[in-house]
Amino acid sequence: MPMQAISAGLLAGVVGFASTFAVVLQGFVAMGASPSQAASGLMAVSIAMGLCGILLSLWKRLPISCAWSTPGAALMAASIMPAGGFAEAVGAFIICALLLILAGLWKPLGRAVAAIPASLANAMLAGILFGLCLAPVRAVAEAPIAALTIIAAWIIAGRWHKLAAVPAAVIVAGVIIAFQAPLPQGNWAPSPEWVTPVFSVTAVTGLALPLFIVTMASQNIPGIAVLSANNYRPNPGPLFSITGVFSLFAAPFGGHAVNLAAITAAMCAGDGAGPDPARRWPAAVMAGLVYTACGLAAGMASGLVAVAPPILIEAVAGLALLGSFAGALMGAVREDKDREAAVICFLIAASGVAFLGIGGAFWGLLAGGGMLALSRWKR
Repeated sequence: MPMQAISAGLLAGVVGFASTFAVVLQGFVAMGASPSQAASGLMAVSIAMGLCGILLSLWKRLPISCAWSTPGAALMAASIMPAGGFAEAVGAFIICALLLILAGLWKPLGRAVAAIPASLANAMLAGILFGLCLAPVRAVAEAPIAALTIIAAWIIAGRWHKLAAVPAAVIVAGVIIAFQAPLPQGNWAPSPEWVTPVFSVTAVTGLALPLFIVTMASQNIPGIAVLSANNYRPNPGPLFSITGVFSLFAAPFGGHAVNLAAITAAMCAGDGAGPDPARRWPAAVMAGLVYTACGLAAGMASGLVAVAPPILIEAVAGLALLGSFAGALMGAVREDKDREAAVICFLIAASGVAFLGIGGAFWGLLAGGGMLALSRWKR
């Protein structure tokens, strides 16, 4: 195998896991997961996305990277816990997985999601991320020395190399937490924990549908665009469905969603993975192997988070999501004709207000879509 592709895949896997696992764990905890359930969920989704990327890359001989839904995890972290707790959230994960499978098999559904204006999809995502991105500021007020040390590590490493910023913040946060609190004793190897799903209308509308929309609009469709930009043009339908199948396998053990990667896809499919496009697919295989191995360390990651001050974990998650928030905000207000509707969508999604048991992300998309339709009808 070409060493350049292997090294690119190794970097993609490490960055992909280290930069956002705190966001994923925060999302599980917000949905009511116990520490063991959060560890199981992190392990399930890590192994699922690793095996999915390996399968697709070997099958298509293309650098098709898979990842967990970071926007989906941020959605969970910013949402109100379902009345039925984590079991109800798992029911929503299963519905989302079925929708991902259907989006690949039934073209009208995939086209309908793709037809959601980019301004509204970005506005909803920016609203979801807004609260988490404020966490570093709140952390400075609550734990100034620890928070400023983490932020300094993020800034200094980012000046050296952009991709090193978040992993550096994670390492520094881990050292601070280890000194501040005793780490839990016992076996840190995670074990899969089955969660019997509970299905409800409010969980479907308030979690499953927004999770499906942000996963498709912010991960799967950009993932295809990244491949296309590097002159790889696979049929997207089967890719969406297969990520949905792996999501379905991971869901009963707490995993939220597997999808095509976007940022790490560029690392595996671009020139950094080698000069020959036909020999870059091993990069995605290596990234999948790294994700699978990291899944086996999920118990250690969740144990560290369990003893950490919540504000520090939120601060690291907020730093990890700043780039995504900036990109979403820029995409939301780029078009003058859609700007008012996008701002309405953003404000409602960012408010965190729930109505009829349904979170602000859904209502923001609905209100923004209504405003956009009205403005276009007037024109």
